Amino acid sequence: MTGKPGGAKPAARAGRRAAPRRREPAWARLDDEALLDKRFCDLRLGLSGTWLEDAVLRLYGELAAKGIRFRPHCWLSEEWFSPDGVPGIAIPFYLAHPRLMRLERRFMREVEGGNDKWLMRILRHETGHAIDTAFALRRRKAWRRTFANASRRYPKRYLARPGSRRFVLHLGHWYAQSHPTEDFAETFAVWLPRRSRWRSQYAGWPALAKLEFVDETMRAIEGRRAVRLSRDTVEPLADNRRTLREHYRRKQARYEVDLARLYDRRLLRVFGRAEDHPRGLSASRFLREVTPQLRRLLVRRARMHPYLVSHVLRTATQRARLLDLKIKGNQRQAKRDVLSLLEFIMMDMLLRDRENYAL
Repeated sequence: MTGKPGGAKPAARAGRRAAPRRREPAWARLDDEALLDKRFCDLRLGLSGTWLEDAVLRLYGELAAKGIRFRPHCWLSEEWFSPDGVPGIAIPFYLAHPRLMRLERRFMREVEGGNDKWLMRILRHETGHAIDTAFALRRRKAWRRTFANASRRYPKRYLARPGSRRFVLHLGHWYAQSHPTEDFAETFAVWLPRRSRWRSQYAGWPALAKLEFVDETMRAIEGRRAVRLSRDTVEPLADNRRTLREHYRRKQARYEVDLARLYDRRLLRVFGRAEDHPRGLSASRFLREVTPQLRRLLVRRARMHPYLVSHVLRTATQRARLLDLKIKGNQRQAKRDVLSLLEFIMMDMLLRDRENYAL
């Protein structure tokens, strides 16, 4: 495990050699095309010595603070998941090295879990799945009454209702609405943080009953040993002979979503294409810079829920980057136009109250 912040003492004073610097793998210097031909098993990645190791220790600290004895084991794989029957967490490979995070951003336009806050959110969610498995919670009648049957078939796509208050708001795309087991994992993730204000945050929401169920259930298993203790690792990188090229080909096909109807046409009313405004400021960069201001205005003035605001801002920025849009006028006018555009999109989403996402 990594040591405390502050660095090691000089070798002469500490009486031992300083730890050697970790060598960069040779593949980190390859260009994208060459890197894509690498197999997962060739990357020789691990959690030890990475920022992921520190995040897992923080997660364990949160569990300890709630009196939960169980600790999910973690390993690297292609994607985020917690396997059925195994109370552990698979963490995606790209988070183990900055070079791989850049590759992920190129193909998927974002790095899921790529900063401390986002990483902890997903780890808490996956821990919800792992603790469900570890204590066989889904078999309890009270669990099924609260979240519905876990045996319900997973859909390839799910319909979310942005206006619903029956579910907590945690990960993006109203993920708690996708399946009963995801509903439990999201509810657990909201409950777990030490300073979570879930009682006040969800006061008056039907989702509060789910949070109270999680609170009661976690108190009941406080200090208890898990009933499922498998430490297996499912689909580890060391056994994976697939190339990164094949991985991204499959992943892009899976998550390809047509957002042109809702975003692209309206974004083109505010911004211009790169060929028409070659010297203009990148629209995606502009949106990232003004996001804090827009978020405050949309939450306070338009009275939009922060979850909805963040979702629309993030998606608009991704679409602007994909379309390579540029500012075609002055930034002050662009900010006013973007604010109106985002308000329109959010109102449209709430009025339709039906969004479709890949699971």
